Amino acid sequence: MVKPEVLEGIECKVCGNKDPKKFEAAFEKDDLTIVRCSVCSFVFLPWYFRKDITYANYKDEKVLEQVRKGNDWLKLQRHFLRYKLLRKYKKDGKLFDLGVGWGHFLEAGRQLGYDVYGIEISEMPYRYAKEDLKLPVDKMDFFDMKVEEGYYDMITMWDVLEHIDECKKVVVKCNSMLKKGGYIVIQVPQIDSFFAKRQKAKWNMMGLDHVNYFSKPTMTKILEENGFKVRTIESSIELKLLLMYSILPWVKKMKGGKNKEAKISSAERQEYFNKTTNRPKWVLKLMMIVHDIIYNSLSTLKIGEEMIVIAEKV
Repeated sequence: MVKPEVLEGIECKVCGNKDPKKFEAAFEKDDLTIVRCSVCSFVFLPWYFRKDITYANYKDEKVLEQVRKGNDWLKLQRHFLRYKLLRKYKKDGKLFDLGVGWGHFLEAGRQLGYDVYGIEISEMPYRYAKEDLKLPVDKMDFFDMKVEEGYYDMITMWDVLEHIDECKKVVVKCNSMLKKGGYIVIQVPQIDSFFAKRQKAKWNMMGLDHVNYFSKPTMTKILEENGFKVRTIESSIELKLLLMYSILPWVKKMKGGKNKEAKISSAERQEYFNKTTNRPKWVLKLMMIVHDIIYNSLSTLKIGEEMIVIAEKV
């Protein structure tokens, strides 16, 4: 039973359902109620829990410090693997990245010859992308961005749409920015993925940071009802996130001590990644070969927790 205050003003951003009686509790986690729309089965976190959340200061100076200590070459390799998929659809052209993060995806695209541009709302990732990587990025909210209709060949969002309450408005605006025949590429946590189905409320991807939990059907619905045709949906698992969010907590728990249950900060996760990957170049190259084999094998077997969706503007 969902509390009445949680359902106040509730709306499904996929099908538009606003009837409080047509929502049910899907998961309970950390005092949060994640609901399911009984009309289209979209799973999401109600605005009631999210009204005070902002991403303007999503990462702090300590995280920035650790990112600057990291190996940019290694980080770029992960994104070159992403471009192997994207280049099947667009080998060049104007690419807009919504939520550039630290900027390594955009930098990889620039090196491959794409005409790149992106925006980022969080201060520290923006500073790194702008000042360290010298990328053409701006710090702004996507909804404040002036629309250049039919301008881009490809728009990408890597782990972004799950954070945005008004996900339908994002899809609509992206459609207007794309040329006809252009592509939108979205990676999001997948509620009907291998790991999500098994871990349920214990799934690491589920929490206050994420509002939208798309399945293949709900992602297809929101795209195809707003001017797109889905061309492919690939299973994905971020091995870096697995290292920082699953292996690191396990290592700390095995070590024991009074802080074994303490919350792990983003800076600590980045530091652990840096230490793990602080290896000679030849070792890193070997690690990337192994990484790509594991990633591609898991993707083929549909063993993951996220999905990469590529859809064409029609």
